[in-house]
Amino acid sequence: MLRIGQVAKTEGVSVDTLRYYEKIQLMPNVGRDQSGIRYYTERDLSRLRFIKRAQKMGFSLDEIGQLLGFREAPLDAKPQTRLLATRKLQQIEDHLLELTQLREELASLTRRCGGSTDQCPILAKLDSRQFDHYRNG
Repeated sequence: MLRIGQVAKTEGVSVDTLRYYEKIQLMPNVGRDQSGIRYYTERDLSRLRFIKRAQKMGFSLDEIGQLLGFREAPLDAKPQTRLLATRKLQQIEDHLLELTQLREELASLTRRCGGSTDQCPILAKLDSRQFDHYRNG
C-alpha cells in the first residue's frame, strides 16, 4: 500500500489530481488510516493507470467514467465500448484533418512572409475575418 504522495510521485500525477479523481468518483474512496491519510492498493493503482492511458488516447473524464463502468463487465459492454472508441477515433480523424489544413496554410503564409510586400501575410491573415470563419466551420 502506498500513501497519496508516493502514488503522485511514482505515477506522475499531482496529489490534487488524485483527490479530484476521488471526488468525481473516477477513483473509489481509497482506504485511509486513523489520521485520514489516503493509502492506495495495487487495484487502485491499476485503475489510475487505466485512467491515464485513456486520457492519452484522448478520452474525456466523462468518457473515462463510462469506460471504467464497462471495465467491470467487459464482455457485456463490448458494443458500447466499441461505439465510444469509434466516436473518439472519428474525433481524432477530424482533428488531424484540421491540423493538416492549418499546417499547410501556415507553411504557405510563412513562405510568403519573406517577400517584399508591405504587409506580413501572417499578420494579415490573423487580422482577417476569413481566419475566424475558417476556424469556426
